[in-house]
This record gives sequence, C-alpha cells and structure tokens, in this order.
Amino acid sequence: MVWIGAERPGRPTTLATEGMVATPHYLASVAGLRVLQEGGNAVDAAVAANAVLTVVYPNQCSLGGDAFFLIWEPREQRLLALNGSGRAPAKATPEAVTASGYTTMPQRGAWTVTVPGAVDAWAAALARCGSRPLVELLTPAIEYAERGFAVTPLLSEAISEAEELLRGQAAAFRQFLPQGRPPRPGERLVQPDLARSLRLLAEYGPDAFYRGPIGEAIVAAIQATGGVMSLEDLAEHRSTWVEPISTTYRGLELVELPPNTHGVTALEMVNIIEGYEVAELGWGSAELLHLMVETKKLAFADRDRYVGDPDFVQVPLDRLLDKRYAEELRRQIDPERAMARRTVAWDNDTVYLCAVDREGRAVSLIQSIFQSFGSGLVAEGAGIVLHNRGASFTLDPASPNCLAPGKRPMHTLIPAMLLRDGLPWVVFGTMGGHGQPQIQLQLVTNLIDFGLEPQAAIEAPRWLSRLEPGDEVETLYLEPGFDSAVGGELERRGHRVRWVERWDSLMGHAQMIRIHREHGLLEGAADPRAEGYALGW
Repeated sequence: MVWIGAERPGRPTTLATEGMVATPHYLASVAGLRVLQEGGNAVDAAVAANAVLTVVYPNQCSLGGDAFFLIWEPREQRLLALNGSGRAPAKATPEAVTASGYTTMPQRGAWTVTVPGAVDAWAAALARCGSRPLVELLTPAIEYAERGFAVTPLLSEAISEAEELLRGQAAAFRQFLPQGRPPRPGERLVQPDLARSLRLLAEYGPDAFYRGPIGEAIVAAIQATGGVMSLEDLAEHRSTWVEPISTTYRGLELVELPPNTHGVTALEMVNIIEGYEVAELGWGSAELLHLMVETKKLAFADRDRYVGDPDFVQVPLDRLLDKRYAEELRRQIDPERAMARRTVAWDNDTVYLCAVDREGRAVSLIQSIFQSFGSGLVAEGAGIVLHNRGASFTLDPASPNCLAPGKRPMHTLIPAMLLRDGLPWVVFGTMGGHGQPQIQLQLVTNLIDFGLEPQAAIEAPRWLSRLEPGDEVETLYLEPGFDSAVGGELERRGHRVRWVERWDSLMGHAQMIRIHREHGLLEGAADPRAEGYALGW
C-alpha cells in the first residue's frame, strides 16, 4: 500500500465485486447501494442517491439546480455525456439587469436563476440507460423529506453561515430555520413542501416540474422578486447529449464534458503538467506545487478568455487541447517566480457522486445549486431551493460568458473518468467550484504519478489557488500535511500562502471508484472532508 506522509489513510479503500456507490453523504450512499442490491443499475442508483442529496444537502444541491452525467453504457459500448444545464430566460438581457439597478451581474436573487436542468437530466439518463421507474427511485428521498433526517454538523454549519440569506425570504426561513434558528447537529429537519414536490415528480414525471404545479411555484417565486423567468422558459428546456472531450496523460485518457463546462480547463492543465517529471519532483515539493499553481493560472486565463455556451461563442477546443499549445504555455512558466495572473473566484457548493454496477456500467454525476443555498430563493409551497448559476454570467459584451436570452452560463461542474484501453478505469470527480480542475489534477497525479490507491489519493493534503473578493493577488491555500518549509519556499517564489485546517471543505469533496476488470474488483473512496462513504458488495 502506498500513501502520503507518516500516517496511513484514515479510512480503508472500499472493495467490492458486484456494485458500488460513492457519495458525499452516507444516507445517499445507502440509498444508491440498495438500488443496486435490488437489481437496479448504476444510473438508477445515481439518480436515487442524487435525489436523497437534494434533501439532506439542500445547501449544495436541489431539484432547482443543474446536473451533468458521464455514463459508460455497456449496451452501446461507448461513453455518453449529458449536459443538464439550463438557459437564461428569454427576457434576460444585460440591459434588463442594469435597468433593475445593477452595474454588474448580481450574485444572489431572481436574476441569477437560470432554468433548472437537473430533473430533466435525471429523466433523460433514465430513459436511455436506466432500468427502474422514477417513482421507485425517489422513494428514499420522499421519506427523508416527509419524516425528516438528523442534521449533520456540515449542514448545521452551512445553515448557520447562510442564516442572514435565509431570513431574507419567508419560504426559506420556514424551511431551514423552523425554530427561528439554525438546527443543531442531531436535530431532525422535516421538509413537507419538498416532499410534496417529490411526490408530484414521482407521479407525473418531469412534466410536473417544467409544465405543471412545481414550475408554476418556481416562476411565481422568481417573478415576485423581480425576475423574468416564465412558464414558457421552463417548458422549452431540454437536456442535451453531447460528445465528451478528452486528452491523454501518461498513456491514459482523461474524459470531461465540453463547454459550456470548464472541463477543457482540467484537460489543459493535465496537458501542461504532463511535460514535467512529476514523480521525480516529489509529492508535495515546493517545486511541484509551484508548477501546478502556475499551470492553473494559464489554463484559467484561457477559460475566462474563451469558454462559454458553444451555441453563442466559438470555443477553440482543438487549439486548447493541442499538446503543442500546452508546450507553448509551459514555456511561459518561470520555475522560480509566480505569475501575477488573476482569475475569477466562486464558492463551491456542489455534490459529486459515482456508481458502477455488475454489468460494467459506470456513472460520473455532478449536481449543484452553485453557491451555498443558491439564489437564496425557495419556491413557495414547493420547498425547492433555486440555484444561482446565472451569477457566473457577466454584463460585459466582450466576454464569452456575457448574459443573453437562451444562453447557458459557463459551468464549473465537471464529472470525469479516466479510461484505460478505451474502458473506464477510474470514475471520479469533486465539488469545489473553480477548484474542481485543480483538485482533479491532484487526484490524477496522485493516482498515476505517485501510485496512490483511491482512498489515499483522496485523503492526501491538497492545495487550492483562488482570488478572494476585493483582493488583487491570488491566495494559495495549503492543508496541513505539506512540509512546513514548503510554505516559506512558495512565498519566496511570490505566492501568497495561507494554511487552512485539515479536511477543510474549501478543498472539495471528492469521490472515486476504480475498476479492475481483470479481477472483477471495484475500489471505492469517499472524501472525509464531507460526510459520505463508498459502499459496495
């Protein structure tokens, strides 16, 4: 066994032969595992687990958010990619936003709500690859919403941090501050309005959401607070099957979703770092961390320059993914001095989960409401938190991500897979907003360059570089576990270093399943920075 540092991983890598689910919350992992044990497949299990997460992690995901899938479908012998992100309303324009009194794109409220795509994405994935009806898969989520569940420390903390936001709307206040205060760890949280919405969805399918009473409640909540979304905007939504994009890293293929996600950014980072002898530099060395952070700055600059909705802007994917272009970028990196690059910072409230079944079907799924509790709006009577993915739009007409009617915002959600010989080898991803490509890079190098097993790869200390609001210089955050001298050496090279506590959620919540087809073995891992487990049998 290989691990980083003096201590072994705090959790074992889960081993199984029949099927496995890994999520950031134990109740969701249990729900997904039960689906597999009762004969459902990995897509069924992923949807059931995701539905539970919308109940137990309402700060991170919701029926009112977006979702993206990567699915290895053995019946088709191909990797499928599903874009479940929604578009801006037909009346959403920069002029309309500025007429409402804003000079920049707001970060909360009705203008930040794009059409929620997760529910339609579930239905599309199930229609093509699932084996169980939605009514069956939603049963655990309905029960937790109706009967309640024990609030975990992370959720209690998230509600406490968002208390001011939640007090700003009556429906949000009633749902998450039922006693007039944030629920304490161990107290039961019941969400009857959300339970009714889940029951409607189970009985009538996506039509209840996009063309029925749930949609009416969503539109009413948005229009009551100054937004312009209509029932027509909801009814016109469709998820899109797209061609995945990929690059190679040391003989393996890393696969992501194309724009409007920034999956291309993760691929670009991998291309750049591949040109260095990562293993020889040594895990956690100042030399390696410096090169990785500089790689991030270059790839994120391209993201901010080029990535948007491909229906509206031309994203030069061929160039961005070209190994020769990566070599050009690599030549811009000074091994002794940090670049003064600035990139956008966003919060990181998202859930990532993965599942593999006995037929070899593999699912990499990510779902989000963007920032914690999204827009801060809850649809009255529906109990659904509405996301604020539209906050990532700009009002700058020169930006590829400028707001326009029917446009999808640039998305930070990037489920991933590593393929070996054209077949899934590692199914993985993480929450973390703009941190997702950075964390994926660390997971890939931990697995491939340093030979870590999945749980050790996830538990290894992480770094993350981001620009905080109001700052002119990016901050490089480090978890304990790196040598103390590394921080000083990075500062000498021009990085502004800050240490965070071990297991800080800033560093993401990663999940992973590694597939050994030759042995019929699955290895699963879940992040101790969250509250989930990889479960299999």
